[in-house]
Amino acid sequence: MNNQHPVEFESVVETYYSSLFRFGISLSGRESDASDLTQQTFLIWAQKGDQLRDFSKVKTWLFTTLYREFLRSRRREKSHPSQSLEEMEIELPEVTASSFEEMDGVKVVEILNGLDLVYREPLTLFYLEELSYKEIAEILEIPIGTVMSRLARGKGLMRKRLEKDFKGGEE
Repeated sequence: MNNQHPVEFESVVETYYSSLFRFGISLSGRESDASDLTQQTFLIWAQKGDQLRDFSKVKTWLFTTLYREFLRSRRREKSHPSQSLEEMEIELPEVTASSFEEMDGVKVVEILNGLDLVYREPLTLFYLEELSYKEIAEILEIPIGTVMSRLARGKGLMRKRLEKDFKGGEE
């Protein structure tokens, strides 16, 4: 472990855990993978976080690290494929009446998760994590213009899918 004061580490985890976890879910589509990515990110922070000279950039550093770990895990998964839980026929939990109150948000997240990763990443970082174009560009290692383009295209795709769903699948 590094020379950071434990309170600082705990404070960073407390501040950013849920945001990183949500980003991990948006990338991987699975809570278990998101949990692994988030834990790996904090492990790397514990090992290397003291190398960050500008503490105001901790959020960007964490998101970039999680994104790189996601890419690394995808490369590893392609080399060594395994069967996912979704591929196995598992009985899903029963939908309760109270869950219908969350249906609109669930539908938006479902549509977001159905988008190609190239659009889902910047949309998640911009709208759910409230990062700036510059921070998104740094995390995804792409130009700001590309971030803006992908956000615009991604919003358009989401809008079309939401309209299609609202009209009952008619185009």
